[in-house]
Amino acid sequence: MLLKSFITYLTHEKRYSPYTVTSYQADLNQFEEFVNRSELDLIEVKHTHLRSYLVELMEEKLSEQTINRKLSALRSFYKFLHRTGKIDQNPTALIKAPKIPKRLPVFVDAQKMDHLLDSQQYFDESFPSVRDHLVIELLFGTGMRLTELLQLKDSDINIYSGTIKVLGKRNKERIIPVNKQLINQVNTYIDLKKLQNFNNNLLILIVTNTGAAAYPKLIYRIVTSYLNHVSTNEKKSPHVLRHSYATSLLNAGADLNAIKELLGHASLAATQVYTHNSIERLKTIYKQAHPKA
Repeated sequence: MLLKSFITYLTHEKRYSPYTVTSYQADLNQFEEFVNRSELDLIEVKHTHLRSYLVELMEEKLSEQTINRKLSALRSFYKFLHRTGKIDQNPTALIKAPKIPKRLPVFVDAQKMDHLLDSQQYFDESFPSVRDHLVIELLFGTGMRLTELLQLKDSDINIYSGTIKVLGKRNKERIIPVNKQLINQVNTYIDLKKLQNFNNNLLILIVTNTGAAAYPKLIYRIVTSYLNHVSTNEKKSPHVLRHSYATSLLNAGADLNAIKELLGHASLAATQVYTHNSIERLKTIYKQAHPKA
């Protein structure tokens, strides 16, 4: 009942995205299983139990990012219980999150992306291929998040102004300018989608081969499959294309505040991480070109 109330709160009051709500629910369900093994109730949990849980996660060799995400869900949950009077003290208040080692964002070089997207050898005129091509173009050409792509509707594309309306975190809308080529690709895809005569009235832009709304694993498969052609990076995901978009803009001289707005970041601190990639690029150029390097 407590978890159900919290999920309802996230969905209707906080208005979190369905993807975020699902992630919170999965993390909290996992913690509830741990609590049940200790024959406790969720409202009886103390900070010592939370520490034991974190140790168990570490022993499972989960990454610091994953553990912190699960801890974030627990913090939100117990903050909710404390605020609504279900508990007197928040047990997460005494818990410190594991330190995350600093890593530069993984990205694919713009020239490699141009080769992938402009070459005729990777895509054909079938509906799945045209859709896959558009998925890669949208992710790399706008920097939108996976959840934002999945929520896109046909009507979010403004062919006259050359912009796409994106619904970001906390239901915050932003407008992203795109080039005419991408607008034409969207139009071609929508026309081809209509010809498939899918037996539904979905307004969602990206759909499966049978016309159902696209889902995260499908997008991951599409991105991984095509990036394998041009990238040797171990990590290949929709977020890598978001990083690639931001890095390409920064390398081309775009203002950091403008990139922040295009990405939908709440603060400039989140955007500044991309400056490190550019600095590393400059170091590489210096070492290769300067006689005293």
